[in-house]
Order: sequence, then structure tokens, then C-alpha cells
Amino acid sequence: MVSTSDFRKGLKIEHEGEPYLIVDFVHYKPGKGGAFVRATVKNLINGKTVEITWRSGEKVKRPDLEEKEFQYLYREGDAFNFMDNGTYEQVTINQDQLGLAGDYMKENAVYRLMSFNGKVISVEPPMFMELEIIETEPGIRGDTVTGGSKPAILETGKRVMVPLFVNQGEVIRVDTRTADYLERV
Repeated sequence: MVSTSDFRKGLKIEHEGEPYLIVDFVHYKPGKGGAFVRATVKNLINGKTVEITWRSGEKVKRPDLEEKEFQYLYREGDAFNFMDNGTYEQVTINQDQLGLAGDYMKENAVYRLMSFNGKVISVEPPMFMELEIIETEPGIRGDTVTGGSKPAILETGKRVMVPLFVNQGEVIRVDTRTADYLERV
């Protein structure tokens, strides 16, 4: 249990049987009546953001969340198969459960899976990934690092902007949080 006076951004709580992430919160002390806390929270299962109000000092449950690293094995239709490298246990996840990680699914890469009460609710890709460019316009002589950017399609199907000097077939490092090009590998 956690008290509303211990709320902070990024804290995970349980409300009405579902896990939430605190995005923002404010303590109010009106002239009349008791103090209260109003928090903007994001549902970790469906991604919806709502505002919830509690009396100051009220206790809130912590969710039964478990985060583990799993290796992505292969895709079978709309199902993605992962394996725990420690126990060799395999987990199958639907495409709609992947969220933004679906743009970065590369075989044998390690992903962080979050489960709530034994059910996987989110997949998080590594922060930086090395991916091959499968399609982009060819670089032209004279293109420089500061010259601009062009669209490129990565091996996972994700479309990113890369500098003009980067060519098809090259491997680049991408920040998966922002989909930004970082460097050639």
C-alpha cells in the first residue's frame, strides 16, 4: 500500500483492479474541507489517460506487476513468440498487445515484457537497436552530415528519417523511444 502523500510521477498504482502509471499529480488544500490529491493516470492495459481524485493520506494498492526480459523468437501470423532465456518458457503475444514495440520486432533481440497478474500487458523494445536499411534513395556525391535528411525503411518495416549520406544496405543505430537516427554501425 502507498499513501497519496507518497505519490510521484512514474509511480505505478492499482485502482479498481487495473494498473495505472501516475503521469502528473497535484495536492490541493482548499480553504474549506479536507485536502485532496488529483492525479492524471495512464491505464497500463489500454493506454487511456484519466483523472482520479483521492482524499489526502488515503492508501492505494500497488499493482502485482512483473517485468522480465524475453528473447523474440519468431512471428506466426498475428502471434509473436518470445522465450525466457532463464527458464526457456515461451510466451505468445498478439500483435495488438505489442503497441509501439511492433515497429521494432527483430528476431533474437531481447525485449522487456510487463505482466499484470500473470498476463502480459506491454512489450518494451531495447532503448537502442541496430537495424539494416532495406529501402532509401541513393546518396549523392557532395551530401554532407549537416545537409538534411531523407526517408528510409528499416528491416522491421519502420520508416525513419536518415541523413542524406546513408545508403541502402547499411546498418544504423536507432533510438526506439523517438525513432531518431543516431549513427551508422
